[in-house]
Amino acid sequence: MRQLCRAAAVVLLFALPATADDRTDLAAARAVFDRNIEAIRERDRATYLALYLASDRLVRTGAEGLTTGFDEFSREAGRWPDSIEATDVRLTPLRPGLVYGTYRYRVRYGGNEHSGISERLFVETADGWKIARTGAIDTPPGTPPPPIAIVGATMIDGRGGPPVPNAVVIVRGGRIDCAGACSIPSGVEVIDAKGLWLTPGLVDAHVHFSQTGWADGRPDALDVREVHPYIDTQAALRAHPERFGRTYLCSGVTSVFDAGGYPWTLQLADRLAHDTTTPRVAAAGPLLSTLDFWLNQPAERQFMHLTESSAPHGVRYLAANGSKAVKVWFIVRPPELTAAASEAAVIAAGAEARKRGLPLIVHATGLAAAKAAVRAGAKLLVHNVWDDAIDEELVALLRSNGTIVNPTLTVMGGYVRMFRSAVTKTPPPVDDPNGCVDPETLAKLRSTPEAGIKATAEQLAAREKSTAERERLSLANFRRLIANGIPIATGTDAGNPLTLHGTSIYAEMEAMQAAGMTPMQVIVSSTAVAARAAGIDSSTGTVERGKHADLLLVGADPSADVANFRKVHSVVRGGVLRPLSDLSALAQNPQK
Repeated sequence: MRQLCRAAAVVLLFALPATADDRTDLAAARAVFDRNIEAIRERDRATYLALYLASDRLVRTGAEGLTTGFDEFSREAGRWPDSIEATDVRLTPLRPGLVYGTYRYRVRYGGNEHSGISERLFVETADGWKIARTGAIDTPPGTPPPPIAIVGATMIDGRGGPPVPNAVVIVRGGRIDCAGACSIPSGVEVIDAKGLWLTPGLVDAHVHFSQTGWADGRPDALDVREVHPYIDTQAALRAHPERFGRTYLCSGVTSVFDAGGYPWTLQLADRLAHDTTTPRVAAAGPLLSTLDFWLNQPAERQFMHLTESSAPHGVRYLAANGSKAVKVWFIVRPPELTAAASEAAVIAAGAEARKRGLPLIVHATGLAAAKAAVRAGAKLLVHNVWDDAIDEELVALLRSNGTIVNPTLTVMGGYVRMFRSAVTKTPPPVDDPNGCVDPETLAKLRSTPEAGIKATAEQLAAREKSTAERERLSLANFRRLIANGIPIATGTDAGNPLTLHGTSIYAEMEAMQAAGMTPMQVIVSSTAVAARAAGIDSSTGTVERGKHADLLLVGADPSADVANFRKVHSVVRGGVLRPLSDLSALAQNPQK
C-alpha cells in the first residue's frame, strides 16, 4: 500500500505548477544526467563515478532486485557499451533538492543490443547534485520506441511523385504519424536530417533464407558437401536467420519476401517481427515443383513434387502453415518435362490457391511456361523470360491478369563469377560498400579457390557463353515489359551463389536503371511495387500515415541515380533509427 501511495503522490506532483526552485532543481538534475551519459560515451570512469552518491545509501535496481553501496558499484563500473542512446528524458521534482527521472535507453555491446527504461534519483548534497538511485530494466520485445521527428530531409515517398524538400516525418508507436508538412509536437526528439534524402526502406521481393549466397547453399550447382555438409549448413541457417537479416538492414532493406525454402522459413515473420535489427519477412515456404527435385533433407522438404492430383494437398499444406503465397517452380526439361505437360498441374495449384486466398507466384524462365503460369493465375513471375523473345500474347496475358514481374537481372552472373573464382583460383570480388556482409560469409567467399569446386576452364567458357545469351534475351524482354507498362518489382534472388543477401540489391537496382528504367521508376519498383509483390503493401513500401516506420536515409539523391542508395546514412525499422556505424557493427556480430 505504501508504494501505491508514493506513486500517486508523484503523479500529483506532475500536476502542480513548477516554482522557480523546481526549475532550478530540474536544470541541475538535467545537467548531471547529461554528464552521466556523456561520461559513458567517453568511457570516462572518473567523471562517471564522481556523479554518484559515494555512500552506502546509493541504490541500484534492476531485473535481479535491489543492491546498495558505492564501493561495489565502483568496482563494477567500466563495462562500457559500444554505443548508447538516451531519449525521452522525463524529470519531475519531488521536493526541494530531490528530482526523479526516467529515460529510454538503447545500448549495444558488440552484436547484442538492449533497450528499456532506466531511472535516476538526483539529490542535492554538500558536494553538489548526485545520483542517489539508478536502475534499468529491459523492455519486452515489441515495446514501441519513443516518438521521433525526422526533420529537413528531401522526402521521396515511394509513389512516384516529385521529391518533397525540407520534409518532416513524425513517428509514433513505430508507425508514421505524419509525413510532409507536419507540426513537430512538443516533447518529441528531433532528428536533424538536413542534406539527406529520405525514402521508404527498400524491399527485396525475392530472397531465400534457405540459401547462403555461396556454394554450400546450392550443392545441385556447386557441390562442396565434403567440406560443408548440407545438413549442417541448413541447421545453421535455421538457427541464426539474423545473420543475413542484419546484413539486409545494414544495406537499407527493411522488408523481404522469401520466395521459397524449407518449412522453417514460414516461422521467420514471427521470429523476427519484433527484432528491429532485421527486416520484416513474408515467406512462401516449400515450393511446388514440376520436377521431383532431390535437394531436400531426410526429414524436411523444400520441394514438393507437383502433379495435377497432388496440387490441392500441397496448397492446403502451405495454407495451414502460414504461407503468404503458393510458389510453383515451373521447371521444363524436354522432351519428357514440357510446359504443356505440366500446365494442368500448375492450373490445379492456382485454382486451389485462389480457394485458400493465396496468390500464385511462379518461377518460369521460358516463354511457354510463363504464358501457362499467367493463364493459371500467377500474380507474380519471379524471373524474366530468358529463352526467347516475349510476344504480344504474353504481354496481353500479363496486363489482363495484373501480373507483376520480378526480372532478377543479375542473379545469373553470380554463378559465372563463382565458377570463374574456382577455375582461376582467385577469390571473387565482394560488393559491400558499407561493411554489411557477415564474417562467416566473407570467409567462405575467400575460401572459394580452395573449396574443391569441380569446374574446368571449358565448363566456365560454356557457362559464360550460355549466360551471356540468356542475359541478352532477358534484357531485351525487360525493356519490352517496361515499354508496355507491366509492373516491375525489384528482387535479387539472394542466396544463390554470389547473389549475396542484402548488398545485392544495389547491383539489381543499377541494372534496372541501366536497362532503361528511370531512377524514380526503380525507386517505386524497389519500394511500393516490391511491397505489393510480397503482399505487404498495406503496411509498408511507402512513406504515408499509418504505415510502419521503415525508412531509409541516404547521403545523395537516389532520384538522380539509384547508385546513391549505396550511401546509407541511417535506417529506421519499426520507428528505431540506427546510424550506419551501428548497423555495420551489428552485421559484423550477427549471432546473439
